[in-house]
Amino acid sequence: MTALPDSALSVSQLSVTLQGKTVLRDVAFDIAPGEFVGLVGANGAGKTTLMRALLGLLPHEGESSLAALPQAARAAQAAWMPQMREIAWPIEVRSVVMLGRTPHLGGLQKPSAEDRRHVEAALERMELTEMRHRPATQLSGGEQARVLIARALAQDTPLLLADEPIAGLDPAHQIATMQTFAGLARQGKSLLVSLHDLGLAARHCTRLILMSEGTVVADGAPEDVLTPERLAQVFSITAFCQRTGEGLVYQPLDVIR
Repeated sequence: MTALPDSALSVSQLSVTLQGKTVLRDVAFDIAPGEFVGLVGANGAGKTTLMRALLGLLPHEGESSLAALPQAARAAQAAWMPQMREIAWPIEVRSVVMLGRTPHLGGLQKPSAEDRRHVEAALERMELTEMRHRPATQLSGGEQARVLIARALAQDTPLLLADEPIAGLDPAHQIATMQTFAGLARQGKSLLVSLHDLGLAARHCTRLILMSEGTVVADGAPEDVLTPERLAQVFSITAFCQRTGEGLVYQPLDVIR
């Protein structure tokens, strides 16, 4: 299977069975260049399973244009940021971010001026420039998360997949990261990002895919996906939603007992 000419990612009838249990069923969607797609749903909805299957990291039925690629081509097409945040080795921040350039380096090739430019740009975007020479293990958990986002940004791929990238960040860096992602989409890159913060998802994503019990229950503009009926069905909550001069404001309010 190959991606459609106007598609950064094409998924058709993707299903995953683990230990005899179907955890993902017949998922299908395309992501076009310039789309910032938020993947939302309650815990256990299948978001992480879907992203790992898209990358070919889990056995699956159906088709993913990304999983169908050879490993080197896949790394050139998509950057992947899993939920795992801890950096185990005490190497400097700049070196961690430089690892994002690995798919662009052949054999023992040394980083070029172009590689260093991408690294410095990623460090600046994630407000890490002053930390570039610090051992990554000396940073806080939130700072390490920003380092790993910078590594994904430095990879400079057409597609970015990130599993809960803003978890553990303070509010300012959550907003800044979402603004960075939205900026990448405006530049023509494609993003699929799993999120639990429905307010930030609704405000910054161009499109949401809502999952429940391993299936897609809605796919479209944030206001069309996060309806009161679906919030009650999927999350058992109510929420306030209003389009303002500052953009869409979306705030979960209460649990439905």
